Amino acid sequence: MATPSKTPPGADPKQLERTGTVREIGSQAVWSLSSCKPGFGVDQLRDDNLETYWQSDGSQPHLVNIQFRRRTTVRMLCIYADYKSDESYTPSKISVRVGNNFHNLQEIRQLEMVEPSGWIHISLLNQRTNEPISTFMIQIAVLANHQNGRDTHMRQIKVYTPVEESSIGKFPRCTTVDFMMYRTI
Repeated sequence: MATPSKTPPGADPKQLERTGTVREIGSQAVWSLSSCKPGFGVDQLRDDNLETYWQSDGSQPHLVNIQFRRRTTVRMLCIYADYKSDESYTPSKISVRVGNNFHNLQEIRQLEMVEPSGWIHISLLNQRTNEPISTFMIQIAVLANHQNGRDTHMRQIKVYTPVEESSIGKFPRCTTVDFMMYRTI
C-alpha cells in the first residue's frame, strides 16, 4: 500500500493579492471559534504572524465561523498549517461549509492533508458554474488531526474575493507595494 504524499504548499497569499485579481476580506467578517485556550484565539488567527496560532480547547469537530453582514462573494480560503511545528495538533481532515446562518450550512469541500507545511489554498468556486460562491457564512470544521491529536492549531486563515474590473474602462493593475496602498478609496 502506497503512503500518501505530503500536501504541497501553495503560493503565499500576499503574492496573489499583488496580482490584483483577489482581495482579502476577512476584516469585513465577524469571526468566532468553537473553543480556544486563553491567548490563542481569533486575534492570533488573524494577526499576520505565522508564529502565532489558534489552539482549540474542546471536543472535535473544532470550528472556525466566519460571518459576513451581507451576502459576500468568496473565491478562496487560504489556511497556514505547519506540521513540523505542530505535529499532532495539525489538522488532517477539514470540512468547509457555507450558508446563510448556522442552521443551513452545507459542506462544499472536504480536504485531507498529509503533513502540510505552508499555505493551503481551498477554492470556493461553484463546481457547476465555475463562479465564486456568494454566502453570508463560512464554517471551517477540523474533523481530524494528525496522529489522532485532540486539539488543533491553525496559524492563519485568509478569505479572498475576486477583484472586479472597473466599469469606467480598463485601467492597468497596480501591483507594486507603493501603488497597492492607494488601490481603494
